[in-house]
Amino acid sequence: MTGGEGPLPTAKQATCSPPSSRERNPRRRGSRPRKIVDRIDNDGDGFVTTEELKTWIKRVQKRYIFDNVAKVWKDYDRDKDDKISWEEYKQATYGYYLGNPAEFHDSSDHHTFKKMLPRDERRFKAADLNGDLTATREEFTAFLHPEEFEHMKEIVVLETLEDIDKNGDGFVDQDEYIADMFSHEENGPEPDWVLSEREQFNEFRDLNKDGKLDKDEIRHWILPQDYDHAQAEARHLVYESDKNKDEKLTKEEILENWNMFVGSQATNYGEDLTKNHDEL
Repeated sequence: MTGGEGPLPTAKQATCSPPSSRERNPRRRGSRPRKIVDRIDNDGDGFVTTEELKTWIKRVQKRYIFDNVAKVWKDYDRDKDDKISWEEYKQATYGYYLGNPAEFHDSSDHHTFKKMLPRDERRFKAADLNGDLTATREEFTAFLHPEEFEHMKEIVVLETLEDIDKNGDGFVDQDEYIADMFSHEENGPEPDWVLSEREQFNEFRDLNKDGKLDKDEIRHWILPQDYDHAQAEARHLVYESDKNKDEKLTKEEILENWNMFVGSQATNYGEDLTKNHDEL
C-alpha cells in the first residue's frame, strides 16, 4: 500500500491502548487530572453532576472523531483540494495490492483485500450523500465513523451481520453470536459469563424466538433506541464514585476512583492525560 492505513476497521471494532501506571495514579501525573476535573465541572461549583459528566463525555467523543479525521485526511487528499474522492482513497489504501496482485495471490492478505475493497466502496457510497464519489470532511467523517450518523446505521448493521454470520445464511445464530466474543477450546467447559451471554441471546437478543438474529434484531442489539451511551457511562461513573451518595462528585471522590475514569470515555481512555490544558 502506498499511503493510507489499510482497510477500515469493521463497524464493531474499536481499539485503545491500556493506560500506563503513571496514568492510573493521579498523584504521579501531577496536576493534569485535577485540571481535567475542573474542566468537567462546567459551572465551577466544586461538584461534578451526571449532566456535566455526560456533556463532557459527548465533547470528548466529538473531539476524538474530529482529531481522527484530521489526522488521516492528508493521507487520502492527494490533490489537496480539501475533498477525498473514492479513487484517492482506493489508491491510498489498496494501490499496492491493485498494482501487484500476483504478490498477494496465495496470501491471507489477498482474501482480506478482496473482501474489504468492495465493502469500503459500499460504505463510501453510503456516506457520499450527493453521489459524486467525492467526500467532503463531513461525508468522510461518516465514512470513518458510521456509527455516529443516522444515515449510516444500516451499513453498521450490515457489516456486523457480515462479520459474525460465518455460514453465510444471512442470520446470526447463537453459536455465531458466542464465537464473536469467545474462542471455544475443543471439549473445554464454557465460562460462566459465556453461559450468561447465551441466556442474553435467548431472552433479549432473539426477539422472535426463532433461534437466530435477523437484521432488525441485530439493529436492536447494537443500536438500541432511546439509549444514550454518554448518559449511561456518566451515571455509572457517578454511582461508582459517589461515596456519600449525594448524586454529585467532589474532586476528591473522582481522584480517589481515578482508575475507573482512566478506563472510561471521560478521559478518552487515558489519552487526555497526555494532552495540554488547551487541547482538552
